[in-house]
Amino acid sequence: MSAPGHIDVSIEHKRADPGGRDDGTHPNTCPGCGSHYRDDELSEHLRVCPQCGHHFPVRAPARVAQLSDPGSFEEEDGELRSADPLDFFDLRPYVERLVEAESGTGLGDAILTGRAAIDGHACRIAAMDFSFMGGSMGSVVGERFARACERAAEDRGVLVSVSASGGARMQEGILALMQLPKTVAAVGELHDSGGALISVLAHPTTGGVTASFASLGDVILAEPGALTSFAGPRVVAQTTREKLPDDFGLAESNLRFGHVDAVVPRAELRPTLARLLRLFGAKP
Repeated sequence: MSAPGHIDVSIEHKRADPGGRDDGTHPNTCPGCGSHYRDDELSEHLRVCPQCGHHFPVRAPARVAQLSDPGSFEEEDGELRSADPLDFFDLRPYVERLVEAESGTGLGDAILTGRAAIDGHACRIAAMDFSFMGGSMGSVVGERFARACERAAEDRGVLVSVSASGGARMQEGILALMQLPKTVAAVGELHDSGGALISVLAHPTTGGVTASFASLGDVILAEPGALTSFAGPRVVAQTTREKLPDDFGLAESNLRFGHVDAVVPRAELRPTLARLLRLFGAKP
């Protein structure tokens, strides 16, 4: 952090692999074509493979840097931290996992929220980070998102959310599940105020996040190849005992069935959001 309320988006970003590969492959090896890249090469191309177009995961600070005008982002509610009301313990205490996630990512939880500008148009941004405990939504993620909605509602402005999540955080039990109706209500209040939500679905967006605010955008965009479904194809196939289409749950399939409004390559995402902000009357 460079100063209170501001976040340094130039920090080195570790890559989290939502695909769950554990085969010893270098994290900057493209799973689509096998090309190898240095960190700076990937960053130069917005972490998109220039050979085949595969979209690598993006950390929340990097996502904010890609979308917002330089120097315009001010983090809000960054002091909020998750508690451990259940004294949850699996193989390790929940509090240890939280400390490890924070030290490994530099973030206080799995979502980064704040005010920003995109091509000169003021907005709020809520960007999730899969590398923080799988982007799971606990009480802090829900509270930060709800507060971002409230602030956007006060301005009758626009909130841009970028989702990347494995769902509700099991270590917080019912408190995590309560974030689904909480965030849905917050989006409803945003709409009632005359504000708007633009939802961007990155890989993966699943579980409770898909079942709540990520699916409630006035406009819903998705990155190419992003898995956006309540349950993953493996779980659905095991449950239904049926063979699923190869593109089950992917952004392109969701576009075909009308679940998303457009599939937008990462290089086109910022100008697309800027155009939408103008259409929604975002203040310059």
